[in-house]
Amino acid sequence: MRVYGPEIPEDVEFGMLDREVKARLRTLSKENAFVVGRHLVMAGRLIDEDPELAYEHAQAAVRHGGRVDVVREAAGLAAYRTGRFAEALRELRTVRRLNGSSEHLAVMADCERGLGRPERAIALASSPEAEGLDTTTRVELAMVVSGARLDMGDPDAAIAALAGIGSGPVRTLLAARVVQARAEALRAAGRTQEADDAEATVPAALLAQVQGAEDDEDVVVFDLAEDEGGHDDDTPAADADETDDADDETDELAGAEPEADDADDEPETADAAAEPDADDLGTDPATDAEPATDAEPDDTDTTPAPAGEQEDA
Repeated sequence: MRVYGPEIPEDVEFGMLDREVKARLRTLSKENAFVVGRHLVMAGRLIDEDPELAYEHAQAAVRHGGRVDVVREAAGLAAYRTGRFAEALRELRTVRRLNGSSEHLAVMADCERGLGRPERAIALASSPEAEGLDTTTRVELAMVVSGARLDMGDPDAAIAALAGIGSGPVRTLLAARVVQARAEALRAAGRTQEADDAEATVPAALLAQVQGAEDDEDVVVFDLAEDEGGHDDDTPAADADETDDADDETDELAGAEPEADDADDEPETADAAAEPDADDLGTDPATDAEPATDAEPDDTDTTPAPAGEQEDA
């Protein structure tokens, strides 16, 4: 089996993955699952300290196991962290089609902001998919909406988007981020003293973390067209045309029939080097098709990166 991607240190083991991720990889052959799993470990390890290298590992995992939802999830989150917002949207839509989950809706909305489409971010936040989100994701989504309202020049609506959120003592990083988002909206509305008073409620250590995270958001927004043709000639061919990528979400929100899943268009070439194994990771080698690398959309990501990064509460 040809192995794509950056080098993986010898100390990285498949067993470092959590149980749920390992279970998802059981659709791959044992050999391929180990390759994919180790790239996922590296993507998770590097996402904060070296997002670009994390992205490369996630892409390697996609080349070997792109039909698995957790693999596309890693690719989408790594693309988001590196400013590849159109690509992140495409990957996270694929994840939603594969597993039916909307847990990354806040990230998707923030990608719309990053692409200069704040109205689409707001539309996502008011979609039916947003109704069943957990508390943390709803808070993240509210911060994205607040930022989108600021992008549209409406600071009063930005303040209103955060109404009733984080009214108690500030003890967590998420709560501190809410206060910071509210302070930003207050300043945009000319209410500087209220903004200062709000920030004064945040412990210094948490405030430093929030401000440090904001400094890290100065990411490069990639023109994905630059990467076309940049893959090795032996890598899988690009799949379906993504030129109408920008309209997919609008169609879905309007109740239109969603397009066929990207992953369904991937070639069916089996991993010839992988052999069946009785091990729980080797259930079906024939499903280990090396997926097509998604064609890069024509959209050019030209706007500054959005204000909020997503995180666990």
